[in-house]
Amino acid sequence: MAGSDRIFVCASAGAVVPYLVQCMLMQITTQSLDPTHQELTITAGAADMQPAKEAVLKELAKDLKLAGFRKGHAPVSMVEKVVDQQLLQNKVIERVVSDLYVQAIQQERIRVAAQPEINVTKFVPFTLLEMVAKVAAVGEVKLPDYKKFVVSKKKEPVSDAEVETVIDDLLARDATKNEVKRAAANGDEVTIDFEGVDAKTKATIDGAKGEDYPLVLGSNTFIPGFEPEVVGLKTGDAKTFTVTFPKDYGVPAMQGQKVSFTISVKKVQERVLPKLDDAFVAKLGPFKRVAELRMDVRRQIEIEKDRQARQQQENAALEKLGAATKVAVPTELVEQEIDRMDEEEKRNLMYRGQTWQEHLKAEGKTEEEHREGHRDQALLRVKTGIALGEVAEKEKLVVTDEEFAARVQELKKQYGTDAQMMAELDKPESQRDILSRILTEKTIDVLVAGGQ
Repeated sequence: MAGSDRIFVCASAGAVVPYLVQCMLMQITTQSLDPTHQELTITAGAADMQPAKEAVLKELAKDLKLAGFRKGHAPVSMVEKVVDQQLLQNKVIERVVSDLYVQAIQQERIRVAAQPEINVTKFVPFTLLEMVAKVAAVGEVKLPDYKKFVVSKKKEPVSDAEVETVIDDLLARDATKNEVKRAAANGDEVTIDFEGVDAKTKATIDGAKGEDYPLVLGSNTFIPGFEPEVVGLKTGDAKTFTVTFPKDYGVPAMQGQKVSFTISVKKVQERVLPKLDDAFVAKLGPFKRVAELRMDVRRQIEIEKDRQARQQQENAALEKLGAATKVAVPTELVEQEIDRMDEEEKRNLMYRGQTWQEHLKAEGKTEEEHREGHRDQALLRVKTGIALGEVAEKEKLVVTDEEFAARVQELKKQYGTDAQMMAELDKPESQRDILSRILTEKTIDVLVAGGQ
């Protein structure tokens, strides 16, 4: 006999039935609907369903009590005879669909971008199941020649002025303050109440109000043009003046805007700085001479500049990789990334005491316009993440047990006696995140080293 006419005994089913129905393993056919969506037709026979059926029967048996058997100990053959058959079929279908979908995705090496749409199109109880899954998936990835990337690390020398700025800050922290009745001068600390309104419409501006705000005149920590207006005022004085926000101000809606501030001076304090001598530096650490402090400050600035330069180098390499990688990205992935960007922005706003609606109002955008403003950056982030995974696979990068253990030990040392964080490090999801971070770092090292 040929092909589908042959008869075999399928050990998993324990019955004599047509071979292709009873003993066939999962079969998959794929169809591309568009560059980022595929349709999988998955067909399974009894050989695939029997293990699921037995697992479901064992689960149902746990709550079933049959005469002559302790609760949960009845054989599955007897359980099958007494359980609701529709319930049994539904649970088997649910398990089989879940298991076979995962197997199919792994077998076909599909990078899923969102929850699939699955429909069971045919079911012969415990013998045949056919289902169709529509999947949003990442398209073919074409990497650039990242080994030829040239991303230089910009090394900036530490200037004497930078060192002295840090020294001045250390002196300022130890300054004594004496309240004075004279007019405020640069170097003084004034305590003010202030409120800003739109210079043209007089509308209130969110975040442009403060009470008992300490401001060191000449520190240039406030909006350019604000501090000079306070110089010359005494305790009890009030003043209204207009300041134009810088064109590169962090909040786009405020860039170049004219704001009318009204301030009242509540206190003027003269700051008396300590003398920069060996006795002063000895209080700051293991220093015996002022020169030693200056050397340490310079070294710390060098370390920070090197860290920043490395970060800029890595960011440039990642941007090059993402921009040059060709891949069809499902819209679903971009939307998910925009969601993450919005959530991150909302958390930052919460820390600054601003609501989401206040932020949108300040930007002059609707929620949809705000989302669209993130789309290009979100797409680049998604492409970069996909490309990083491809590079790691191509370079056969792995995280060794030793590397993982060393990183966990480093984190535990960092968190010290924080029991909650120590427990967090032992969670499987945290350990997966640590592994992912290490692998990402190793992949970025490959990119940075590419053109060197």
